[in-house]
Amino acid sequence: MKKLKHKKLWVALIVIILLVCLLFTGAGYYFFTVACVPGEKSFLSSSSKVIKKSDPLYHEKIWFKKTAKEKWYMTSADGKYKLDANYIPHKNSSKTAIVLPGYMDTKEDMGEYDALFHELGYNTLTPDPRAQGKSEGNYIGYGWPEKDDVKKWINYLLQKTGKQQQIVVYGLSMGAATAMMTSGLKLPQQVKVFVEDCGYTSVKDEIEHEAGVLYNMPAFPRFPLVEILSGINRLKVGYFMGNASSVNQLHKNHRPMLFIHGSRDNFVPTRMVYPNYKATKGPKEIWVAPKAKHAKSFSKHPKEYKKRVATFLAKYIK
Repeated sequence: MKKLKHKKLWVALIVIILLVCLLFTGAGYYFFTVACVPGEKSFLSSSSKVIKKSDPLYHEKIWFKKTAKEKWYMTSADGKYKLDANYIPHKNSSKTAIVLPGYMDTKEDMGEYDALFHELGYNTLTPDPRAQGKSEGNYIGYGWPEKDDVKKWINYLLQKTGKQQQIVVYGLSMGAATAMMTSGLKLPQQVKVFVEDCGYTSVKDEIEHEAGVLYNMPAFPRFPLVEILSGINRLKVGYFMGNASSVNQLHKNHRPMLFIHGSRDNFVPTRMVYPNYKATKGPKEIWVAPKAKHAKSFSKHPKEYKKRVATFLAKYIK
C-alpha cells in the first residue's frame, strides 16, 4: 500500500514538473516571438511620417525626402536572404558612412543621419537589417548575425566604389550594438572609425532589462525565462544571447570609437555605455547627452551632436 502511495506521489510530482516545464517553455516561446519575430511591437512608440517644421531635424528630414537614392542589393553573409540598402553619393567623395538602423527601424527612418554625414562630405550606405524594412529574413538578430552582413556590405562597397575609400560605421540603438559587434571582426583597413549611439552591452543584458522594465518581471521568473528564450533563439537564429556581446567584441577593437548615450535613456539604460566605453582598445571619446531619452540625443542637441561627430571624425578621416 505504501509503495503504491509513493508511486502515485512520484507520478504526480513528475506530472507537475512536466507541466511547469511546458508552461515556462510556452512563455519563453511567447517572449521570443515578441522580441525576435518582426512585426508591430506594442512597446515601441509609433513615429509619425509627417515632417513638422517644429521638428528640430526638419531640414535634415526634408533633405532626405527630396534626395535621390540608389538602390543596392546584396545577399546576406549566410547566403539566405536578399538585403536592401540606400546609397547616396556625395559628388566625388571617397569617404563613406555606413549607417545602421535600430530595432524595427528601416533605412527610411535614418534620413536625418544620412543628412548629417552628407553635410560632412560623406557618401552614405544605409542597409535595412535582415527581417526589417525591405530586407528578407525571419528573425531579428539584435546585431549578432547582422555584424557579418555589415562586413559583407563593407566589402561590397569597396568592390563598387574602389579601394581608396575611408569608411566610418555608424549605428543607432540596435544598429549601435551591431556597429560595436562588427568592430571586433577582421575588417578591411579602409574602415577607419566607429560611432555608436545608445547601444547595449549584450543581447542578453538588453532582454533582461526589457523584461524588468516593460513587464515588471522580478528576478524570478525572469530566470529561467530569459535562459529558455535564449535557448529558443539558439535553435531559431543560431546563437545564445549571452554570447552576443558588444563588450567582448570591443575587447578586440583597436579602431577609434565615439560613444554617445542619452542621460535619460530607459530603453537601453545609460549605465550600459560605461562598460562598452571601457572595453574598447582604440582611441575613444564618450558623450552622455544631457536630458536625452533613447535615440533622441541628435534631436535634443542637434548642433552639439553634429559638432561632436564632426570633430571626432576629423581626427582620423581626411
